[in-house]
Amino acid sequence: MRVEEPRLEDYPLRASDKLRYADTDRQGHVNNAVFATFLETGRVEILYDAEGPLAEEGCAFVIANLELGFLSEINWPGTVEIGSRIARIGTSSLTLEQGIFQSGACVATARTVIVQMDETTRRSRPLSAGAVERLSAIAGIKLP
Repeated sequence: MRVEEPRLEDYPLRASDKLRYADTDRQGHVNNAVFATFLETGRVEILYDAEGPLAEEGCAFVIANLELGFLSEINWPGTVEIGSRIARIGTSSLTLEQGIFQSGACVATARTVIVQMDETTRRSRPLSAGAVERLSAIAGIKLP
């Protein structure tokens, strides 16, 4: 059974990054560690929106889990597009699904669980009602 390749249009949130020569490895393509940096570019568009922070005061977002699937290499020079969507909103966490694209082709997919952590206790803290409302609006989820 053939699985359809993800398309950039499948992701409502978009960001882009310019490829740097320094991103390349000995084989001449972009190093696999840089893929995680591209995912970060997409994440910050959601977590650190200019309208206001999602994290509660005294809290920060941390990655609890990152699953990254490599589908193809990325070649320099050029740019990549990062598509993001919210897959789940939990009590103190959210799950993002992301795709990295070069020249319209999906080169990697990722699923990331991000937890709001209290910077004093170093434990998770529930998302505020305002954060849940904003994340739900981004995800297209209607709240009761």
